[in-house]
Amino acid sequence: MKAILLSLFVLISALASSQTIYDFKVTDIDGKEFDLSSLKGKKVLIVNTASKCGLTPQYEELEKLYQTYKDQNFVIIGFPSNDFMSQEPGSNEDIKEFCTKNYGVSFPMMGKIQVKGKEMHPLYQFLTEKSKNGYSDNSVKWNFQKYLINEEGKLVKVVPPGTKPLSEEITTWIVNK
Repeated sequence: MKAILLSLFVLISALASSQTIYDFKVTDIDGKEFDLSSLKGKKVLIVNTASKCGLTPQYEELEKLYQTYKDQNFVIIGFPSNDFMSQEPGSNEDIKEFCTKNYGVSFPMMGKIQVKGKEMHPLYQFLTEKSKNGYSDNSVKWNFQKYLINEEGKLVKVVPPGTKPLSEEITTWIVNK
């Protein structure tokens, strides 16, 4: 009986302590605070981006995905990062200009952060550590890795960088209730 109660306590504690993305505030590309709790009730795709990567053309599909589903409680949040072969060397202003001019990006872009290593942003610590996200331990493999977050702010899937934003895997997840 004690073992069952202890197991139940551990399970309840784990559930009670697991975070959501709503626990985080980040800085947008213009230097303003962006409270992720403002996204409650929406499905969210979080993606780390880079302007000088072979996968950079994914910006085009990300924008199409956003335009298609933004009125259906869906949002994309882009996080530029220079963590992979220095493929995002510019300033936030440079990144914003590049994304707007070349891809017409209108989904929210945040300021440049680190998504791996000692200086990893706390949001990415959450996304990559099972003890924090309650879903999985994982690492950011490359630019354009996608994290799918449900309407309760919980991580539900990690999508590899090479998977295109308009893939059936992602679009099916968006439209399923």
